[in-house]
Amino acid sequence: MKRILNWWKKNWDILVLKNPGLSKWLYQIFHFFVFSMGVTIFQYLVFTFMPKILGIRLAEMEFMWPKIPMKLFGVEFVWSILGYNVLRDGAGNVMIGGGLGYFISYEAGAFLAQCINFPLQRNITFKSHGNPVYQAGWYLAAWVVISLTCNGFNNLWMPVASIYIPPAAYNLLVTFVTGGVSMIIFFFVFKMIFPEDSTLSEVC
Repeated sequence: MKRILNWWKKNWDILVLKNPGLSKWLYQIFHFFVFSMGVTIFQYLVFTFMPKILGIRLAEMEFMWPKIPMKLFGVEFVWSILGYNVLRDGAGNVMIGGGLGYFISYEAGAFLAQCINFPLQRNITFKSHGNPVYQAGWYLAAWVVISLTCNGFNNLWMPVASIYIPPAAYNLLVTFVTGGVSMIIFFFVFKMIFPEDSTLSEVC
């Protein structure tokens, strides 16, 4: 292991000297991906277990805006940006994984994930020393816009997927579709709100 680490450090130092711009991007992309995947796993756990903790009472409570009736692949549902359809099985019984319970779980998991992600990305990935209040404000605004966009997109396919896909796979798809889209957008958001005011040697 020590030999591998020494080999890596030696080659990394060479890359930093020969191509500082590329080495900085590689450093940032690596740490950004690791932290993003970590919070994505955290979100998946919240999306999976919190609706069960909240129970069937909240799962059967509809909370949606705007409510636009739609039909895709033979499945009738109501589309919204905020909230989720109440899920029912073939017999018409309410299932955990929709309604107000899932909305609370989704927003709580996503928000808590950003509370973890923000300081990690700011302090380690981008090593920014900018105004944290200003950066947090822009981060919150970006998260709200991205979250609403992802909610609207998810509500197009989730009602259909819930009919054909088991709940565990369903939650996994929700997590990685949302996380994948958010990850790509947030990387460039971070590049804008976290000024790179440190030297290359400090970053690498």
